[in-house]
Amino acid sequence: MPRTDVVKVILPESEIPTAWYNILPDLPGEPLPPLHPGTGEPVGPADLAPLFPEALIMQEVSSERWIDIPGEVIDIFKTWRPSPLYRAHRLERALGLTPGKQRIYYKWEGVSPGGSHKPNTAVPQAFFNKQAGTRKLTTETGAGQWGSSLAYACALFDLQCEVFMVKVSYEQKPGRRTLMETWGATVHASPSDRTESGRKILADHPDSTGSLGIAISEAVEIAAQSDDTHYSLGSVLNHVCTHQTIVGLEAKKQMDAFEDTPDVVVGCVGGGSNYAGLSYPYAADVLAGEANTRFLAVEPDACPTLTRGTYAYDFGDTAGMTPLMPMYTLGHDFVPAPVHAGGLRYHGDAPSLSGLVKAGLYEARAYPQVPVFEAAVMFARSEGWLPGPEPAHALKGAIDEALAARAADEERVVLFNLCGHGHFDISAYEAFLGGELEDLQLSDEDLAASLATLPPQPANA
Repeated sequence: MPRTDVVKVILPESEIPTAWYNILPDLPGEPLPPLHPGTGEPVGPADLAPLFPEALIMQEVSSERWIDIPGEVIDIFKTWRPSPLYRAHRLERALGLTPGKQRIYYKWEGVSPGGSHKPNTAVPQAFFNKQAGTRKLTTETGAGQWGSSLAYACALFDLQCEVFMVKVSYEQKPGRRTLMETWGATVHASPSDRTESGRKILADHPDSTGSLGIAISEAVEIAAQSDDTHYSLGSVLNHVCTHQTIVGLEAKKQMDAFEDTPDVVVGCVGGGSNYAGLSYPYAADVLAGEANTRFLAVEPDACPTLTRGTYAYDFGDTAGMTPLMPMYTLGHDFVPAPVHAGGLRYHGDAPSLSGLVKAGLYEARAYPQVPVFEAAVMFARSEGWLPGPEPAHALKGAIDEALAARAADEERVVLFNLCGHGHFDISAYEAFLGGELEDLQLSDEDLAASLATLPPQPANA
């Protein structure tokens, strides 16, 4: 039986993992390669050189299971890592779970300077770019968690940072914009008039609320124009997911301290990085035949990439400047409804995560935003922490898993990633508490129209 006298486990600094776990060597089958947007041929390291430093390119294509974390990066991680892992005793009581039989744990990533899991990859990306002589990084951001984290990391390494923030979030979350600017970043609402791709969108759709795909196009366009400027991505790519596995590697040690093991690991999914980070170290055991853990990926009804999207080759951005990636997608022209979970409004998902869903090893579920905020308020009133709208989706999934086990009179241990706080999302909570929050869903007609924009598929797709 698990220890009941422990509420949280914080590992000592000496327990910070010294290597990231790369899941690529363990994925089932032969992964499909990314394709060049112009030639349709598999992308090689030279094709990525205009956007990324060599060290990150090598991590992106690495066949090594373990990738060492530089000591300089670990020293910065010590600011907030290891992050705590909690047993949600008070939430369990609020839900009326059978004492000791259904147990909920959460990894709390909101303790970082950026308030989320995003610095776990922002810091190493800035470090490797600085080593390569990069002067400036460009990026996109949805809710602002990634943009603020990269701004923080760039400040540490004396790099310039230019952020294209999805317009609806730029207007909804001015606090995130101010935080980025405090760390020295330049922030633009996207679509903007600063790039050719942004101007084209504005010409066709003057009132566009923006999307992550559009913001990526703008950031990539700026980076490609200067030899001393690189692009930085906060999710989807393999090196990003690999950096985030520090979360799951810590969680495994902390669950051992609780003398417990999760039956199901839950996370929210926009591009896939936070969920990959928590779940991939556990998936390694399942792929090796050493465990039977379940995995549940949760997304919004308004952007149901895994639950209603198509597995296909698609661009990572709206303008078609990035490589074609094999993934679940809603179509690169997709512009989501303005739900408050801005970090989950992306048309595609990480190829590695998409492959695990396609293989049936990961499950996916979508929720409307009103019940998600109901779960978030219950959590805040029991556990105290205010969840960001994104991890509130994971929380909702975790609650439903525990309640289903109670109804079936089963023992079930649920672990989820509380990957960021909601301190910059007060307007969303205000709308919910005032009864003004709407459930926004993607219609079949809009989905079909968006999927019609998919590029021609290669014969081996």
